[in-house]
Amino acid sequence: MIETIKTTPYTDQKMGTAGLRKKTKVIMQPNYFENFIQSIFNTIPALNQKSFLIGGDGRYFNKVAIQKIIKIAAANQVKKLYIGQNGLVSTPAGSHIILENKLDGGFILTASHNPGGIGGDFGIKYANATGGQCQPAESQAIYEQTQKINEYKISDMPDIDLSQIGLTRCEDMEIEIIDPIADYIKLMESIFDFNQLRALLKSDFRFVFDAMNGVTGPYGKKLFEEILGAPAGTVIHATPLEDFGGLHPDPNLIYAKPLVDLMFSDNAPDFAAANDGDGDRNMILGRRFFVCPSDSLAILTDHYQTIPAYRNGIFGVAKSAATSMAVKRVAEALKIGYYEVPTGWKYFIHLMDSQRITLCGEESFGTGASHIREKDGIWATLFWLSIIAQTRKSVKDIALDHWKKYGRSYYLRNDFEKIPQETADKLMSDLQNKLPSLIGQTFGSYTVNEAYPFIYNDPVDHTSTQNGLIVHFKDGSRIVYRLSGTGTDGATLRTYIERYVTDDLLENPEDMLKELCGVSRQISEITIRTGKEQPDIIT
Repeated sequence: MIETIKTTPYTDQKMGTAGLRKKTKVIMQPNYFENFIQSIFNTIPALNQKSFLIGGDGRYFNKVAIQKIIKIAAANQVKKLYIGQNGLVSTPAGSHIILENKLDGGFILTASHNPGGIGGDFGIKYANATGGQCQPAESQAIYEQTQKINEYKISDMPDIDLSQIGLTRCEDMEIEIIDPIADYIKLMESIFDFNQLRALLKSDFRFVFDAMNGVTGPYGKKLFEEILGAPAGTVIHATPLEDFGGLHPDPNLIYAKPLVDLMFSDNAPDFAAANDGDGDRNMILGRRFFVCPSDSLAILTDHYQTIPAYRNGIFGVAKSAATSMAVKRVAEALKIGYYEVPTGWKYFIHLMDSQRITLCGEESFGTGASHIREKDGIWATLFWLSIIAQTRKSVKDIALDHWKKYGRSYYLRNDFEKIPQETADKLMSDLQNKLPSLIGQTFGSYTVNEAYPFIYNDPVDHTSTQNGLIVHFKDGSRIVYRLSGTGTDGATLRTYIERYVTDDLLENPEDMLKELCGVSRQISEITIRTGKEQPDIIT
């Protein structure tokens, strides 16, 4: 039986670039989640002709949320749902499932790299038929619905068994529980040379893949150990856990410290990679060596012909504005298209759909390609393994060869977290107003050459403002300032520090950028305004 439940709006359900992210206890408020799902359905016409994917990263409230979506979808006469077995679907695999099955969209239940558990975070990524993030007009329409909703529809049917692959029904809606891993692995096999990878992983080469107790644990076990023949135990933290086992599932030098410590120990394997909670982010490590994500994108682009799927050429490459200029130098040398976009994967999707790029990436540990419409942690890992298999060189030597060829952008991201939103907004507003007066000023060794807000004008179909502030110095160094939208507790000011050199290629980045980091704080007045003398996280 279908029930109509009277409700009242919540005012804080506006989606950011990463969907709706809130503290888990906020999402669990009476009718909060139901309101949001009904608001999405209210924006979609002809639901009786529409099919959607549902899955998540396994965090706390994931299975409860899936049952709620099923019952609300059934009450709204949705035609069909595809649901990952046990409620699991990685974000990259979800994008592929939507595209492969020509679905009308999907609900990926994740807060990505944010902590889980009842005291952590929960989120909803609503994807459209592109397999990627819904566009600003769609998210605005959903938000407008959340502000006026007064009822939602829901079936009172019993919960669906998510553990058994096969067909079932809820009301008049068809439900197919699917293997969320098999088709994704077939996709990877169509891109990479699995025979070459098997030969590498069955040799004396040592590799660790850290799933951080997120959704890619089962994907990694199946792919790396069962199919490609890596030894049992190659994949660590392989079981998706509701609280990620207490881990913060963000693959960076701070939150993946046990893996970093291993890679800098005397017993370090040859190569390691880590994924975040939903599998779209990646960190790459060699023995006693960390690969900056900006460099990773540049190195992958330079080696694109290593990969069978790209040997006939690629359209081009794009990066977020905050990502270092390393990949631009590669694009110019290879004479391929190059684009700089705001942070947010939706900007890459426009470029992919118009066949202007094949590869893309952000400094926030996200790289991907046009095989899907999301960043892809396992794809990036396979790409690196392919380069190693082809060159027979270490990660460090691959990076050093790259820097000798193109020069090195020493690069750090400084995160100043949990700043009151009003304080952060005022800081950015005042800094933007100050930008013209910075030109020509000298701060220590650095003289400002340009200073401007980053405004993106896509000649095909997109314009965007409020994307951060960029300061260029005469020696080619840069500082980028941007407020992040991925947290749930106050604002995060991120400053991106970059210095280009053609010698001194193996120095410590913090030493090489110490003065410029100080300049970034001086220009922004962040210590005066927030009391923070040092960043909370340095990457």
